[in-house]
Amino acid sequence: MGEMLGRKQRIKNSEWLEALMKIEQAVSRKELDQLVDKTIKEIRKKTQGKKAAYAWSGGKDSLVLGEICRMAGVGSCALVICNLEYKAFIEWVDVHKPPGLSIINTGQDIEWLAAHPQMLFPKDSKYASRWFQIVQHRGQYKYYKENQLDMILLGRRQADGNYVGKGDNIYTNKQGVTRYSPLSVWTHEQILAYIHYHNLEMPPIYNWKNGYLCGTHPWPARQWTSNVENAWAEIYEIDSSIVTEAAKYIQSAKDFLEVKK
Repeated sequence: MGEMLGRKQRIKNSEWLEALMKIEQAVSRKELDQLVDKTIKEIRKKTQGKKAAYAWSGGKDSLVLGEICRMAGVGSCALVICNLEYKAFIEWVDVHKPPGLSIINTGQDIEWLAAHPQMLFPKDSKYASRWFQIVQHRGQYKYYKENQLDMILLGRRQADGNYVGKGDNIYTNKQGVTRYSPLSVWTHEQILAYIHYHNLEMPPIYNWKNGYLCGTHPWPARQWTSNVENAWAEIYEIDSSIVTEAAKYIQSAKDFLEVKK
């Protein structure tokens, strides 16, 4: 197996697309099947006797995670959203959501965004990671406690620079939530290979500009835009109604529409 992509998310979007086109050269079906079997066995071993569920975002990693978890006998899952999602993504979820999915809404909306301007199109990792804390992490914690779970499985991978634990891919945080990342050692190419060989339907986000860099996200959390004007232009191209609604509360959106005229 050969690796065509790097170890971090600094990979150009065009390189992701090129890798997907050439994925059979990097990962054979036999190699992938062996990895899947190994991962399923590990999940069964680590979840044995425990009440477990997995986190599902609709992103490429979680699509693979969901398939493998279900094969390993873990069927319950949770999607955490807020009120600032792309309409096209929510419509995709309605059609492609896995069985056993619970949807948790953490409630952030356009008025909340207007009151927290630093969260609009984060330019650094501090505020980008803050989105994960206030949406995904908060929602996952709620789901974990309400369902009295012993463990939640995540699609985190070391190739993305994600923390998966020290010396193992399972750890318990200060809130008592045990997180397990069964895909931790999977490469970017192996994820793409599973999607390719199993013909998984991906959300529309991956067809938009910088889809592989941005991944699934609430629209104000969009990164890789260089500046606010470019961000609004990208959002407008995806769904102009988002910008129109935002302009009622956010000056930069209003300014963008004025120039657009």
